[in-house]
Amino acid sequence: MKAIVITRPPPSSSSTCFLHSTNSTLSFKFLSNSSNLDNKRNLAKSLHSATMESGSVLKAEEARVPAALPLPTSPVTKFKIALCQLSVTTYKERNIAHAQQSIEDAADKGAQLILLPEIWNGPYSNDSFPVYAEDIDAGGDASPSTRMLSEVSRSRKVTIIGGSIPERSDDKLYNSCCVFGTDGKLLAKHRKIHLFDIDIPGKMTFKESRTLTAGARPTIVDTEVGRIGIGICYDIRFQELAAIYAARGAHLLCYPGAFNMTTGPLHWELLQRARAADCQLYVATCSPARDSGSSYVAWGHSTLVGPFGEVLVTTEHEETTLIAEIDYSVIEQRR
Repeated sequence: MKAIVITRPPPSSSSTCFLHSTNSTLSFKFLSNSSNLDNKRNLAKSLHSATMESGSVLKAEEARVPAALPLPTSPVTKFKIALCQLSVTTYKERNIAHAQQSIEDAADKGAQLILLPEIWNGPYSNDSFPVYAEDIDAGGDASPSTRMLSEVSRSRKVTIIGGSIPERSDDKLYNSCCVFGTDGKLLAKHRKIHLFDIDIPGKMTFKESRTLTAGARPTIVDTEVGRIGIGICYDIRFQELAAIYAARGAHLLCYPGAFNMTTGPLHWELLQRARAADCQLYVATCSPARDSGSSYVAWGHSTLVGPFGEVLVTTEHEETTLIAEIDYSVIEQRR
């Protein structure tokens, strides 16, 4: 692969860029006061010529990184998914017991995959994150939330996308989602990559980065209900992450999230449908139920979207559990 080098002009200059080719590179240099139409035409011609001469002709199959994998065969074609839109209180033990009851009820109704909301074991606030944080890697009494998820996934033989909880690791805090298999074992842990910092004067100000550290890796996991890509809330805004998951053969993207009353009405459903249509796969989201008295008010509206961007099932903002069928054969039909 030939290198491409772009030399940028000073911010204050009025300039265009000229291309110079060598045997090993395609180099661009910005020259001041050269923004006329002829120079732009010459640039396009030079780029085409130098690319051809250097042997760097782009091929369609090389334009996507990473290279796409064939859609893997899932252990199941059809199954039921449950989206548990939970009410969250300030009492951690109550939240854990309530989440367990919701998971068990969903399993009793035939759900094989159960998705919980973002930050379900305590309030969504920078003040609360350190208080409700758990040492997931230590497990046991150090992480009662994930201990419960492990026990109930094993006892009910279900796969659980455990929403997210604040995670304490060394001296850092993360917003983390744990995935448990039907044997109760931890299959994957996703740390929220894109922290949510918002400042809309007169409407909404919240900065996760004041307390949380961003994760560094995409998370894709093979489960008994297919290959699943994991994101948390603001991760859904970044199409590149979803594209990586699709290229790695994901059947389904799961985003526990807690969009707010400003961005929720504008973008929550839009982004879910966009990611599904972009990648032609299923997208599932799960929000906490709305608590108008909390410092951060969640939009709610947990949703399952099909691979053509169609909303298959959704809800309003009250506490509820949605159960719907996923049929992976539809993915190939759409594609």
